Amino acid sequence: MSKKLQQFREFREKMNKRILEGDNLQIKRFFNLDSRTYQEGCLSVKTKEMLGLVASMVLRCDDCISYHIIRCKEEGVSWSEFFEIFNIALIVGGSIIIPHLRRAVELLDDLEESED
Repeated sequence: MSKKLQQFREFREKMNKRILEGDNLQIKRFFNLDSRTYQEGCLSVKTKEMLGLVASMVLRCDDCISYHIIRCKEEGVSWSEFFEIFNIALIVGGSIIIPHLRRAVELLDDLEESED
C-alpha cells in the first residue's frame, strides 16, 4: 500500500473516531445514516459505491472520491467500469472534473501497485 493511501486511511479513521467522541447526537445520526445508505438494499453495495463516486466527483470532494474509489475497488469494480464512472462524472460535472479525474486515476494506479 502506498504511503499516501495509508496516510489517507489512518487520518480518516483517526478523525472519524475523534469526531464521534464529541458525542453530538446529530453528527452521530448523520454518520450512521451515511453508513447505512451504502448497505445492500434494492441496489447492490457495488452500485451504491459507484453512484457515490460519481456524486463525489461532481461535488469535487477529493476525500470522498478517494474513499469511494477504495470501496469500489473492494467491491470489484473493474478498470473499464471505473472509466465509465469517470465519464458520467465528466459529462454531468463538466471540465472542472478533470483535475479530480487525474487524482482519481493516480489513486487507482496506487491501488493497482499495492496489489502487486
